[in-house]
Amino acid sequence: MTTTGPANFFDGVTSARRQVMVELTPDSVQIRDPAGEPIADWPYAELASYAAPEGVLRLGLAKNPQPARLEIRDHALADAFEARAGAVKREAAVDRRTRAKVVAWSLAAATSAVLIAVFGVPAIVERVAPFVPVKLEQRLGAGIDEQVRLLFGGRSKNFECGDTPATKDGLAAFDKLIRQLESAAALPLPMRAAVVRQAEVNAIALPGGRVYVFQGLLDKAQSADELAGVIAHEMGHVAHRDAVRSVMQAAGLSFLFGMLIGDFTGGGAAVIAVRTVMESSYSRETEAAADAYGAQLVAKLGRDPRALGTILVRIAGTPGAISKFLLSHPAAKDRAAAIATFAGARRDAPPIADGPDTSPGLLSATEWSALKRICDGGARSKPDAKPATKADAKPPARPDAKPAAQPDERASAQPDARGK
Repeated sequence: MTTTGPANFFDGVTSARRQVMVELTPDSVQIRDPAGEPIADWPYAELASYAAPEGVLRLGLAKNPQPARLEIRDHALADAFEARAGAVKREAAVDRRTRAKVVAWSLAAATSAVLIAVFGVPAIVERVAPFVPVKLEQRLGAGIDEQVRLLFGGRSKNFECGDTPATKDGLAAFDKLIRQLESAAALPLPMRAAVVRQAEVNAIALPGGRVYVFQGLLDKAQSADELAGVIAHEMGHVAHRDAVRSVMQAAGLSFLFGMLIGDFTGGGAAVIAVRTVMESSYSRETEAAADAYGAQLVAKLGRDPRALGTILVRIAGTPGAISKFLLSHPAAKDRAAAIATFAGARRDAPPIADGPDTSPGLLSATEWSALKRICDGGARSKPDAKPATKADAKPPARPDAKPAAQPDERASAQPDARGK
C-alpha cells in the first residue's frame, strides 16, 4: 500500500501553495518539502477532513488556530490515509449544516422581501402618499408626462387637439369646461387637461393634475355633461392622489428613496411610472371613490351626475375591442347604478336624453358642437382594433350636406357617429 506521495500544502498564513511530500507513518502524517526538510507532523487523532472538490482529500488540524491545510489528490495515497487514520473528524458535515442554515436564512430573507412588497410597501405608501408635497408631485407628473408624450409620439405638433385656427373655438369650449370643473373642485394644484389624438376610448390622470381625454372617448360622448362626468372622475383620482399611490406601490421602496432626492427620471423610474399609469388598474374601492367624487362635482355645478353612468354603459356595450377606460375598472352597470343612487336624492334631476344635451348648462349647443370638432384637421393615431361599430366606420358628413333633423340650433348641434 502506498504510504508516500505528493500533495499541496497551505500554511494558513499566506495564500501560497507549496508542493510537498507526504509520508504516512503508523501514528501521524509527516509533511516535508521537496528537499526533505520537515514542515509539520500531524497526529491522526488531531486531524479533521474538510469539504473539498471531488477527488481531493483536504486535511487540517482540528484545533489549530492557523487554518493550515493539506490537499492530497493521489487516490492511492488518500485510500492509504483512510486505512491508517480510520474515522477522523469530518468538518464537511458541519459545512453541510452551515449550508442548510444559509439556505434557510436565504429563504427567510426572500419570504420577508415578498411580505414587505405585498404588505409593507402598500402600508408605507398609504401613509406617505397623502403627505407628498404638491411641488414634488408636480415634478413627478412632469417626468411621467414627458414619457407619455414619447409613448404616443407626442413630440409632434399634432399630439394635442385644438392646435389649429379652425379648432380654436373647440379649444375655448374645452377650456371653459375645465375651468368650471376646476373652480368647483378647488384642488390644491392647477389642472392641466387636453384632448389628444388617440383613437382609443380612454382618459387618464397623471400625478400633478394632468388629465388627458382621448379623441375616441370624446367621439363617444353625446353631451357636455357626459364628458364632464368622465373628467370629474379623473379629477377624483387627482384629488385622492391615486396615480401617485399606484406609482409608488409599483416601483417599491426604490421609488420612495428616489422621491426623497427628487430623482424621477433616472434609473428607469419614469418608465416604471408610465407603465403603471397606462396599464395598472385601481381597486373597486378606489374607482368607487373617484365615481362618487365625479358625481358630487357634476352635481355641484347643477348638472345631473347620471351622465357619467350613461357614457360608461354606452362604452361597455360597444362591440369590438374593450376600452381600457373600462377594462381596468369595475362593471359599468354596477358603477352606473351606484351613481344613480347618489343622484336619486335630487328629485328634480331631469331625465337624461339619448341625444346630445343642448339645454343651457356647462356649454351651449354651439360650444359643444365646436368641442366635438376640436380634433379636426389632424391625423389621429390608429386604434388597435377595427372600428367598434358600423357607424364609427362611416366617413364624416360633407360640410354642404343638409341635416336630417329640423333646421334649428338643436339640430345643428346633433353630432354624427364620429362626433363631427
